[in-house]
Amino acid sequence: MNADSESAHLSIGDVLNHLSAEFPDVTISKIRFLESQGLIAPERTPSGYRKFYESDLIRLRWILLQQKDNFLPLKVIKDRLQEHDLDGSPLPETSDELRSDSTVATFFDAAPEVSTPVALAEENSPPVEAPAKKKRRKAVPKKVEAPLAEKSIKSTRLRGEQMELDSQGDVLTSEPEGNGLTRSEIADASGLTIDQVVEMEACGLIKAAGQMGPEGLFEDDALIIASLVAGFIENGAEPRHLRMYRNFAEREAQFYEQMVAGRQRPNGAESLIARRDKVVELASLGRSLRTVYLRRSLDQILRTSQVQEDGFSGSEETHEP
Repeated sequence: MNADSESAHLSIGDVLNHLSAEFPDVTISKIRFLESQGLIAPERTPSGYRKFYESDLIRLRWILLQQKDNFLPLKVIKDRLQEHDLDGSPLPETSDELRSDSTVATFFDAAPEVSTPVALAEENSPPVEAPAKKKRRKAVPKKVEAPLAEKSIKSTRLRGEQMELDSQGDVLTSEPEGNGLTRSEIADASGLTIDQVVEMEACGLIKAAGQMGPEGLFEDDALIIASLVAGFIENGAEPRHLRMYRNFAEREAQFYEQMVAGRQRPNGAESLIARRDKVVELASLGRSLRTVYLRRSLDQILRTSQVQEDGFSGSEETHEP
C-alpha cells in the first residue's frame, strides 16, 4: 500500500456504500456485529469513529464471501482468520481474487487523504438504502446458514464519548452499537439456544429495541448480556434467577439520577459534561462499595463452610473404631 492510500481511510458509512451492491444484506449493524465478535478490528479516531483501510475492506469482503458462498459459521471463519493472522499466510480460497479486485484499489486511490466532516458525519447517519435484494438462493439448513443482521429501524439515541468508570476498562457510553441483532444471531454468538434467548427476553433480561417484520432486533448490549448469562447457565442457574442484577442496576441508576438532579444545574454543554462526570464518579464509588460487601459476604460464607467441613471431619474421626 502506498503512502497516499495509507493515509486515506473510510468511515463505516463509506464501507457500507462500497459493499452494498455486492452484499445487499450487509448493514452498519452487521459490520459492528462482526467487530464485536473479533473478526475485524478497525482503528478508531480520537473521537471514537471507526477508520477502515484497504486491508480492513479486503478482510471484511472475504468474511462476507465465506458467509454468502460457503455458508460457513462465524466460528469457522474466525479460526481461519486467526490462522492467517498468526502465520501471515494469504486468506484461504479467495485471497487472490480479493487482492486483484480493481474496485478495491480504485476506490482507495480516489479516497481523500484526510477524513472530511461530511465523511465523519456519514458514520452517524442511518445506513443508505441497499439495492433491491437479489433472488434468494435455495434455503440451507439453519445450522450452517451464517447469520445476516438487517437494520430497518433508526436509532434515536445520540452518539456520545465513552465514559471510563475505572482502570479495569469498564465504560458507560451513550453510543448505540446498532439495533440489528436477531435472536438467532445472539444465540449463535453466545452459545445459547434460541429457547434460552427467548426465556431471557421473557424474564426481562434483554428487550428488543425494534422490529423487522415478526423478528425482534436487539442492540449489541443484548449479546454481552447473553454471553454472561451463558456462563451462569453453565453453572446451573436459570435466566429467571438473574433478574436481581437487572433490578439492582435499575435501582442504582435511579439513585444516581436523584443525586445528580438534586444538584444545581447550569444551562448548556458544561452542565451535561458536569452531570456525566458526576454519574461516572458515583458509578465508580458504587462498584467499589459493592465489591467490598460482596467480598466480605463471600469470605463469611467460605469460612462457615470450612468450619462445617472441619467439624464433619472431626466427627468422623471421633467415631472411628
